[in-house]
Amino acid sequence: MELDENLKKLMRELGATIQDALSGSEEIGAAIQNVKDAGYDVLLVLEATIGLNRRAPAAESANGEDATREAGSEVRLKVNDQDMKFLKSLKIRIDDPNG
Repeated sequence: MELDENLKKLMRELGATIQDALSGSEEIGAAIQNVKDAGYDVLLVLEATIGLNRRAPAAESANGEDATREAGSEVRLKVNDQDMKFLKSLKIRIDDPNG
């Protein structure tokens, strides 16, 4: 898949944003400092895999369902423990309406 210049720019921005979020994380900084305090140098390399799928041009999804949504309609989001841990590491909080 060949990326157009605008998409390349958006992917660079996404990469920079992820890098900023990780480098600004106090928890990651503290964990790295713990390794340094134990007498080791740290080189942290993370790999992100980003999948792209072009959306259908019309307001209809691939399975024929209407993809439009009324303003104010409720959206259900399924989040597991691993999702919550990841979001917490990015300092993103999701309030549980049931708890």
